[in-house]
Amino acid sequence: MADLTLRAAVPSDANTVAALLSPVFAAGETYAVDPSTTGKAASDYWWSGGRSVFVAETDRLIGSYYIRPNGEGRAAHVCNCGYVTDPEARGQGMATAMLAHSQDIARQMGYRAMQFNFVIATNTGAIGLWERHGFATVGRLPGAYDHPKHGYVDALVMFKTL
Repeated sequence: MADLTLRAAVPSDANTVAALLSPVFAAGETYAVDPSTTGKAASDYWWSGGRSVFVAETDRLIGSYYIRPNGEGRAAHVCNCGYVTDPEARGQGMATAMLAHSQDIARQMGYRAMQFNFVIATNTGAIGLWERHGFATVGRLPGAYDHPKHGYVDALVMFKTL
């Protein structure tokens, strides 16, 4: 994506990130987050739990991701990430750019692997992207997610050694 900048988020990004997250959470198709999580609660969620947050921007902020330890102690070398993209920017390579950036940042932070704990099986776009970039499905949680359109669907655990 031309003229894309990826950088660490700053506090003034919180409202814009919340505006990206709120409709995604409300739709209930890709995140296991209460659909009523909007506004400040959405940005609080994104920044919670020791997460480092990054944003993607062109002439405006069009995406964000977080990175955090997936576990503690002897499991803290594996990270977890979450991503959100502005609907108008989808299909332009931004998710690929954020994925590549997050893996570079993860390596710089000392992580040895990246794990996605709960990839909803109907999110085929994300699954295809993760697989094209070396992630493998290492677990399947049958009927673990109550999808608003498809009912109970599986969730995947996906993993990649960095």
